[in-house]
Amino acid sequence: MTKEKQMFCFQCEQTAMGTGCTGCAGVCGKSAVEAGLQDVLTGALVGLARTCQTAAPTAKTYRTILEGMFTTITNVNFNTTTTQAMIDKVHAEAAALSSTPAADYDMNQMWNADEDIRSLKSLILFGMRGMAAYAYHALMLGKSSEEVDSFFVKGLSAIGEDWGMDELLPIVMETGKVNLTCMALLDEANTTTYGTPAPTTVPLTVEKGPFIVVTGHDLKDLELLLKQTEGKGINIYTHGEMLPAHAYPELKKYKHLKGNFGTAWQNQQKEFDGVPGAFLFTTNCLMPPRKSYIDRVFTTEVVSFDGVTHIGEDKDFTPVIEKALELGGYSEDQHFTGINGGSTVTTGFGHGTVLSVADKVIDAVKAGAIKHFFLVGGCDGARPGRNYYTEFVKQTPADTVVLTLACGKYRFNDLDLGTIGGLPRIMDMGQCNDAYSAIQVAVALAKAFDCGVNDLPLSMVLSWYEQKAVCILLTLLSLGIKNIYLGPTLPAFVSKNVLNYLVENFNITPTSTPEADLKKILG
Repeated sequence: MTKEKQMFCFQCEQTAMGTGCTGCAGVCGKSAVEAGLQDVLTGALVGLARTCQTAAPTAKTYRTILEGMFTTITNVNFNTTTTQAMIDKVHAEAAALSSTPAADYDMNQMWNADEDIRSLKSLILFGMRGMAAYAYHALMLGKSSEEVDSFFVKGLSAIGEDWGMDELLPIVMETGKVNLTCMALLDEANTTTYGTPAPTTVPLTVEKGPFIVVTGHDLKDLELLLKQTEGKGINIYTHGEMLPAHAYPELKKYKHLKGNFGTAWQNQQKEFDGVPGAFLFTTNCLMPPRKSYIDRVFTTEVVSFDGVTHIGEDKDFTPVIEKALELGGYSEDQHFTGINGGSTVTTGFGHGTVLSVADKVIDAVKAGAIKHFFLVGGCDGARPGRNYYTEFVKQTPADTVVLTLACGKYRFNDLDLGTIGGLPRIMDMGQCNDAYSAIQVAVALAKAFDCGVNDLPLSMVLSWYEQKAVCILLTLLSLGIKNIYLGPTLPAFVSKNVLNYLVENFNITPTSTPEADLKKILG
């Protein structure tokens, strides 16, 4: 990189100037050095995938690939030491497979390629990064898939090939197809381990006494912490994408899993400041902790930040527990609200729950009580204008249902929009990977009405921020789903020609204003 261009990263929605972060640090807070090491790590993963073409990969190989890909997701790793260790681990795995492992790939070749080639390779790479997180969580619960594992080798190898659009475009679509398998795998892992989610109202009050806030996505880490804190006088609260944990029977049985703290990830530097509790990050989204609370932040799995205590593979959460006890918590109950003033939020409307009352939903549609469904969800972020999603949901007519998922729901999940036929008008389906639930419900409704998904009175209005949103979008496209509204901005890594292809074939539409988009959707 030149002095003027010390790094290059454009994988997230908040990328600088809507084109790419190129200075001494990214908008997310990672340094140019860390960004460069993540490129080296990605190039090493491409080399490992190439090695797997001539040497049989093992279970350890696939886990190494997942860990390496997960490390490069936005807001996961800011620590050059742990990233270098991950690079060394990838190289060691390649050497273990072959005495002549393939060379690493130079990511500058991709960043400096023809913009359309770069765009398609970015869709594949970023989609695989998101999918790697899902595959990793499933693996932690004992589930894996040969189809998913082998695709990482195929997809990473494609990044290093000198291929044109005709060769790359099918792999872009295959990324979405395989991610559907991956999300189904994680859904199975979560539900067989923790039970079928059930509708649950979650308070936003933090009770007096010591407490720990768990954020990220990893349900296994939450379970382990709940076991280790049982009977110790410490309450546990979820944050961000961990909110849906309250709906799983095998997690909600722990009486000290009390409620949810805070709103979406981008507010953490303000919401964590001065809080007398400990914070455990199991996955993204970690923002650089401020000095006022960095002493009470802990990371685990592939999350890492220099100066923050890391909980290793032994999963001994003693340091977190001791910090919570030392801080002592609040002396009196603290009553917090969501961004719209609500004191509770509700979650647990996964496909198991919604499909169990499918007859009621279908009857309500046939009777005209429900005129339209909206799926409004995805990643939240800090960019101004994301209040679009709050206003959009507020303005949806009373005879419509809003399905939601991922952390974008915090823009409106504390609203009370009433009910239709005994069902709440806002139904939280879960984490971002629970897009699988939304897909299952859409497919079931299409079957019931003997039509295609695109013919349903269903509109998808999605927000995106990081790479998991990319793989979900690719999954929807691989299923042929059209007319998706996407915002708050379009990805910087999608070139004009690739965007034109997506518009022409799938009618992807950038969000405009809630009023205009609702009028266009409902007529």
